Amino acid sequence: MTPAAHISAAIEVLDRVLAGGSPDQCLTNWGRGHRFAGSGDRAAIRDLVFDGLRCKRSFAALGGAESGRGLMLGRLRAGGHDPAALFTGEGHAPPPPTPQEAPTPPTELAALDCPDWLALRLRDSLGAQFSPVMQALQHRAPVVLRVNLARVSRQEAQALLAQDGIETTPHSLALSALKVSGSTRKILTSNAYTAGMVELQDAASQAVIEAIPLATGQSVLDYCAGGGGKTLALAARADLALWAHDAAPARMRDLPARAQRAGARVGLLENPAQQAPFDLVLVDAPCSGSGSWRRDPVGKWALTQARLAELLAIQAEILTKAAALVAPEGRLAYVTCSLLSDENQGQITRFLQDNPGWYVQTTRQFTPLDGGDGFFLALLART
Repeated sequence: MTPAAHISAAIEVLDRVLAGGSPDQCLTNWGRGHRFAGSGDRAAIRDLVFDGLRCKRSFAALGGAESGRGLMLGRLRAGGHDPAALFTGEGHAPPPPTPQEAPTPPTELAALDCPDWLALRLRDSLGAQFSPVMQALQHRAPVVLRVNLARVSRQEAQALLAQDGIETTPHSLALSALKVSGSTRKILTSNAYTAGMVELQDAASQAVIEAIPLATGQSVLDYCAGGGGKTLALAARADLALWAHDAAPARMRDLPARAQRAGARVGLLENPAQQAPFDLVLVDAPCSGSGSWRRDPVGKWALTQARLAELLAIQAEILTKAAALVAPEGRLAYVTCSLLSDENQGQITRFLQDNPGWYVQTTRQFTPLDGGDGFFLALLART
């Protein structure tokens, strides 16, 4: 496929996503209907689609419309390219731009692809980093692997990955992190991955787990385990009595197989109170996901004030329930992948006001400027 044909395909997929479809599902459906497209073509189209979604507001202004076509026109103009070179109407290329598709200079917030209603919250949360962080969120996130240090060193993992043509460099955020510097398409079929030596995991997510004190023999609960990425990261750090729970157990369906591949022992709990108390309870709380908008750009545009208020209530409830499961000398680790202080320090302040027997041992805040997603960690203990 030609570059112009890639753009035509991306326009088709984007129109489906803008109509309410899931990006991954729309891309899959397109691929099934166009079997001639090779893996390289599908990867190129995927990149175009996610570029368009990450920069939906700014590209729409530069492209004259919030449509698949408008976003692709805007993308070319944002990169300093004349769309007429690819929008020729010849072969599989999209038709030439019309006068109605002339660019409009984006406003400050549109240029940063920031929703208007969130701007004040994000400015208050990020301070002087507001603009740089919003600009970072307009670009693709790095692909990072977590080395299973319980089984292999980071240097050994690099050598194993290199045997399958996967080049990596150590990431400074975490001792277990490797940034993939070349092709990423071989990762899931590589020997290092299938043998449980590495997992895909953001560098800041790894750094959060590294910042939590652990000791051999501790009883640990991952209260909002989801797919189990942080559960397995905990397992790689110490020999623990490790448990996982999620309010929606189906989210953990792949965790047993992942744990077996990694050589980790993880028990699944439907009712954590039956196994309490725990030396550590990790709460990776449901949140806005604002720290990971590079990976889920649709989430940025779909978030509403009502949904944020709902999330804040859920976080407060989870914190209260999880705290009741912590042993007297234990710790409670509260984590979000959010940049919003309402979901981070604001929740901790509220919790401490309602629970005077607790105090903060440490907090950490990561933003995309640190080389990973945006994450917040508060480590709490009883007085």
